[in-house]
Amino acid sequence: MADPRRDPGSGAPETCGLEQILEALKLLLSPGGSGSSSLQIPKRDVLLATLKSNLSALEDKFLKEPHWKKLKLLREDVASEAGWPQSSADVTWSFTAQALLLLLCLKETMLRLAAGFNPRKADPRTPEAAPALSPDTLSISQQKTVQSVLQFVVTLGVCPYLMPGVGVPLRCRTEFGAVVQDVVCLDAAPDATRRLYASCRVLLNVAQHAALGSLIFCRHFGDIAAGLCQLGFCPTKRKPLNSEEEVITEEERAVSRKALRDVLDQVYQPLAVRELLFLQGGPPQSSTDMKTPVRCRAPAWLRRLCGQLLSERLMRPSGVQAVVRGILEGAGAGAAGGSDAEATAADWKKCDLIAKILASCPQQSLSPEDYYRDICPQILDLFHFQDKLTARQFQRVATTTFITMSRERPELAAKYLLRPVLAPLCRCLSTAEIPESDVVPGTILVTEEELSRCVEDIFKVYVVGNEPVAVLVDSLIPVLGVFFSLYCFTKQSVSHLRSLCQETLLWILGKLERKKAITSLKGFAGLDKSVPTLHSLCQFRAATQGGIVITIKEAICDEDEALYQKVSSEQCQVEHLGDLLSLCQESGLAGDFFIFCLKELTHVAAESEAELKTQPFSSNSLLELERHQTLLVEGQEQKLLVLQLVAVLCERMSEQIFTNIAQVVEFVVATLQRACASVAHRTESAVESQTLSMSMGLVAVMLGGAVQLKSSDFAVLKQLLPLLEKVSLAYPDPVIQELAADLRITISTHGAFSTEAVSVAAQSALSKKDPEGKIEEPQQNSRERYTGVSHGHLSQQQSLEKPNQTGLESSAPLGPQEGSEPSTTTSQTARSITTEQLQEVLLSAYDPQIPTRAAALRTLSRWIEQREARALEVQEKLLKIFLENLEHEDTFVYLSAIQGVALLTDVYPEKILLGLLAQYDGSKDKHTPETRMKVGEVLMRIVRALGDMVSKYREPLIHTFLRGARDPDSAHRASSLSNLGELCQRLDFLLGSVVHEVTACLIAVAKTDHEVQVRRAAIHVIVLLLRGLSQKATEVLRDVLKDLYHLLKHVVRLEPDDVAKLHAQLALEELDEIMRNFLFPPQKLEKKIVVLP
Repeated sequence: MADPRRDPGSGAPETCGLEQILEALKLLLSPGGSGSSSLQIPKRDVLLATLKSNLSALEDKFLKEPHWKKLKLLREDVASEAGWPQSSADVTWSFTAQALLLLLCLKETMLRLAAGFNPRKADPRTPEAAPALSPDTLSISQQKTVQSVLQFVVTLGVCPYLMPGVGVPLRCRTEFGAVVQDVVCLDAAPDATRRLYASCRVLLNVAQHAALGSLIFCRHFGDIAAGLCQLGFCPTKRKPLNSEEEVITEEERAVSRKALRDVLDQVYQPLAVRELLFLQGGPPQSSTDMKTPVRCRAPAWLRRLCGQLLSERLMRPSGVQAVVRGILEGAGAGAAGGSDAEATAADWKKCDLIAKILASCPQQSLSPEDYYRDICPQILDLFHFQDKLTARQFQRVATTTFITMSRERPELAAKYLLRPVLAPLCRCLSTAEIPESDVVPGTILVTEEELSRCVEDIFKVYVVGNEPVAVLVDSLIPVLGVFFSLYCFTKQSVSHLRSLCQETLLWILGKLERKKAITSLKGFAGLDKSVPTLHSLCQFRAATQGGIVITIKEAICDEDEALYQKVSSEQCQVEHLGDLLSLCQESGLAGDFFIFCLKELTHVAAESEAELKTQPFSSNSLLELERHQTLLVEGQEQKLLVLQLVAVLCERMSEQIFTNIAQVVEFVVATLQRACASVAHRTESAVESQTLSMSMGLVAVMLGGAVQLKSSDFAVLKQLLPLLEKVSLAYPDPVIQELAADLRITISTHGAFSTEAVSVAAQSALSKKDPEGKIEEPQQNSRERYTGVSHGHLSQQQSLEKPNQTGLESSAPLGPQEGSEPSTTTSQTARSITTEQLQEVLLSAYDPQIPTRAAALRTLSRWIEQREARALEVQEKLLKIFLENLEHEDTFVYLSAIQGVALLTDVYPEKILLGLLAQYDGSKDKHTPETRMKVGEVLMRIVRALGDMVSKYREPLIHTFLRGARDPDSAHRASSLSNLGELCQRLDFLLGSVVHEVTACLIAVAKTDHEVQVRRAAIHVIVLLLRGLSQKATEVLRDVLKDLYHLLKHVVRLEPDDVAKLHAQLALEELDEIMRNFLFPPQKLEKKIVVLP
């Protein structure tokens, strides 16, 4: 479309300087005269007058200035070769034409200057000197002038002639654009289409120079592309009758189409994508605001054209990256990860949009398979960017696209996406065939980079994407064995792949169906040989860059060494499997696999018994004998593996392994089956008997009320009835026989009837403290069950029981009518202490032996905490004992006494607190300083225990502590201030009436007290006060906050003690945080909805 460059030496006029051309361009852009500043003249007339004035001034320069002769000749030469009209009755086009001619002159001059430039060779004596600039280089100010001219050319020569819906209308851009739209006269010659063609042609011609092209396409590519689309692809209304009526020829339309495709190929591809998307537009818009102009929707032909061009951009090399960058950068993410890149990466809507675009096969593609073959490698490349912000965007897009393609076309996604991702792991499967050329010890099958990229890509697709699409899950199952082996290897040393492998295994095991998950776990443990694992010739090895490679291992000639490595490898895998399952307990997978192992253990016992009864193998064929021996060895290996697996699971799993009653029942079923098998084979042992007792005790615990059983739960429990019947009839232990029969009756009656043996078994399973209590309570339950006690009386007894008492101690089995209410309760007297016990402990509180006395005090404290009625009846005597033991010099004794007094005061605060305050406030003559300090510790614990209830005793507490701050004893002053801080921390707004007294006391002590410990305590009170009030400090301490701030600054500047300074600095930090949150509250994304009456 553009004219080819002229040869600078082919008889052209003498070259003029760049400065002269740029001066002419500035003259065209100079503002209007004095008349243009009048507010009475419309902007339209001002613009027309300015354009005419500048054109006249330029022509005067050419006529009157001799040194402009060279530029005049160059302009005339360029104008003579131009094939487009340069004059018109429309001033705007005359102005545009002159600007275009000057731009062509600028381009010609720059080409000639560059052609005649011969740079000198670099001086070796000054290699650091900068090379000489080319004479066609534009300065920054010159570039600004050219950019201004280009803006005028595009605004006056391109945008006014675009059809509605093609590009952005001038009226929607700026106020100046609306004025230009009114100024342009479309009726004057030349025709609008001819003007548009000339402007686009000249701009593309000027853009052939690299420096000028960057200035044009950087800001005006969208408008030029819109003009070329209109010129080359806009359908004509009718066929012209003759060539004179034809505004633009078919050849010119073809040139425009070619120019559009050429310029699309040359520019930065994300820019092309973004501008094409903008040209294509969106759905029709509607606006309720009459002042806001509504942009017309793009014509159908333009939408189809932009879609076709976008598809072509996508199908090019690196087209996926260009589309992603074009959309994300156009959304405000910046080029290659700007300041908004993180926000854009978090926008799932944009990622879903791009994924749908990439997953949809365009019409230009021959078939979906061809499209996927070309696009999928580019999608996988999006996972591997190094820049963090760009990587976050592209990885999220790649993950979403991966999942979308897998959902819409699973076969093609498996072939072109999943297969390349999983290829490094599939290469070393036990079912894969390794080429003979690679079967050399030390040969690297999978490099460090390949394996790391494979694991990371799997993590991004499966764990980050978190979409259990069927094709994704099914594709990963065959390589899970190798993946688990890799996980085991990473556990042996430090590796960045360990967490990725662990998270991926946990994800896939959680998403798989339970049967498939159990099968996979069997393969991990080596119990299922059909599950593909790591090839026997392959091994993992640490790489030089900190990663892992897969190599061909060397053959081991020593059979003992090979056996040792095999056994140790299996042992490590089992232990790592136990670690992995310990993280799957909440989902119930660990419990199901544990039950499977117990069932396998039962089969092992049965097979062992069967092997003992089988006849010796006799065969004349050595091959058959060897095969038989191999099968026997493999069978023994399986049995040892099962035993080892059960041992590891028992060691690794916690008591929370079973998550529902069905799993517990399956566990008990496996145990009962093993017991029945041992009885049948007469191989029972003490260990099996204990295991059986434990499992049956577990059932008794459930039936005893520890779990609220429903009708559906009893339906599950009925699976135990046949096995319990077998145990009750055949097991040699009479206790287990009786318990099995009783459990069978209780399950059959849905808990309506329960014997004493069931309750005893339940308490044994829970390991209660004394067997007498265990037996006595069920006996009482049995008596109450047959006396027909009313349910109302039983519920009253239930409410009096201690909160830490278990349901098995307080309730009988559940009845069928009342599935959630216990039918009986335990008598309170069975748990209460006797008078003899109380008297014995009271006497022990005066025992000269320190351990005995301390233990007695601890026992009394525990009874008070448990609200034992007999102990609380003698609360005065208990208070006297505790206070007397405060005088004891041993730490264990007086700390136990302090705890007892605090607990007793928590029960009777009104009776005891005032007495303690009087004792704390007394003089040295009545109590020793040590005793007063111990009472202060008691008061601090009481304040903490009372919590919000401390407000009731605010007055006596504050007065006592303020008086204590003036005590002659420095230790007592520090203790009083410490207690004052604990109290103020909990008073909140109730501190308001005494805040001035507290503040005055703290300021006086912090500034005047001679003891360092007391000054530290005073500053620490301020820290606790600010920390406790937090954001309420600005309201509670409103009147004294300034005084406290001055005090803290005084301490920081003048206090000699470092610890006091540290406390003051902490208080200032608390105050700074409070004031920052007060002045600059955090922004909350919430909407307040008010319902009007």
